[in-house]
Amino acid sequence: MKTPVQHDNKMMEAMHAMMQEMSNASLHGDPDNHFARMMQLHHAGALNMGNLVLEHNGDPAMTEMVKTMMQKQKEEIAALQLFLNNHRPMPHTEHAGFNTEMKKAMDKMDLLAEQENLTGDPDEDFATLMMHHHQAAIEMADLVIGQGADPDIKKMAGRIKTDQEAEIQWLQKWLNERRGIH
Repeated sequence: MKTPVQHDNKMMEAMHAMMQEMSNASLHGDPDNHFARMMQLHHAGALNMGNLVLEHNGDPAMTEMVKTMMQKQKEEIAALQLFLNNHRPMPHTEHAGFNTEMKKAMDKMDLLAEQENLTGDPDEDFATLMMHHHQAAIEMADLVIGQGADPDIKKMAGRIKTDQEAEIQWLQKWLNERRGIH
């Protein structure tokens, strides 16, 4: 059951909007192409969530982390678009198993996010939800690293994984300090 804060929570609304975009996206194409399209949408959702933190102008450390994260993700979105522009998969190259696993990663993120007790504070809610958001991206990156064919997209997935693992650690430490947990 959602708490009243979650019903009107802008951060959760941004997360749901991203999930809807990803659910509506076409699943045509090989794993490399599918990953690139899904990660563009996933990053766009993170940018929308990050903008809520920047509008809030709260904790300076969180603001700086969000600015850094957003810059990286904007660059990755551009690189993913370049890949998609130059990578034309053959028709009917869907990979049902890959698609299913990608959807599982997103569904898991959505379920875990729904179970969180959000506070209404954009900084805290961003940190809480972004850890689940990043974990889903890590799982999607692992999938394309294991099942993709293009070395450039696999390399990008590896960088995304490394960056987001470090950001999860930073977000968890920030939340623990904020909540007085050591």
